[in-house]
Amino acid sequence: MRPLEQSLRQGVAALELALDDAQITQLLDYLALIEKWTKVYNLTAVRDPAEMLTHHLLDSLAVIRPLRQQLAAAAPIPSGRSIKLLDVGSGAGLPGIVIAICCPDIQVDCVDTVAKKIAFIRQVAATLRLPNLQGLHARVESLVQKYDVVSSRAFASLVDFTQWSKAALGEQGVWLAMKGKDPAEELAVLPADVSVFHVEQLKVPGLDADRCIVWMRQV
Repeated sequence: MRPLEQSLRQGVAALELALDDAQITQLLDYLALIEKWTKVYNLTAVRDPAEMLTHHLLDSLAVIRPLRQQLAAAAPIPSGRSIKLLDVGSGAGLPGIVIAICCPDIQVDCVDTVAKKIAFIRQVAATLRLPNLQGLHARVESLVQKYDVVSSRAFASLVDFTQWSKAALGEQGVWLAMKGKDPAEELAVLPADVSVFHVEQLKVPGLDADRCIVWMRQV
């Protein structure tokens, strides 16, 4: 077993995720695509594959269980339609593509204003055969479709993220904002129509850094 695959499998086990061999292969193929495209398009500042695994893949994989738990506790989705997630400022597709790989029952739309990043996301969707993934080249403020979850990772302040994506959030929808250390200053200036109902600490295998999810909903 290659060192990268071994590290990924150990991380997946530490995060208590049940992924099959096909999903492990897709995650490794996705990592290889990031590495290949970054040489030309500068998708990410992290260029070492082992570092990419920790800082990008495992960091994004850390949200899968919390996301599943949140969806299980939420109001049931009407039968016949899939859960819809919008990943804002998706860049190289983090965490959107990771969610699409791990959760085939979730329809993931990744939105970004940078055309080359959306071209990359569309290439990943085609190469990895992910029918539940699509890239949207647009400003999030222009989207009118409603989503059950609107996510972001290192995108903008909580105020900007929630204000810009407000129109895309469904009536019972939640915001999932991935942050580093507890963003107390950002939380303090959120408007009254945004309710923070949970700040969830994350432990990313192999990463010695603070990580959390700020869960919010519209009042």
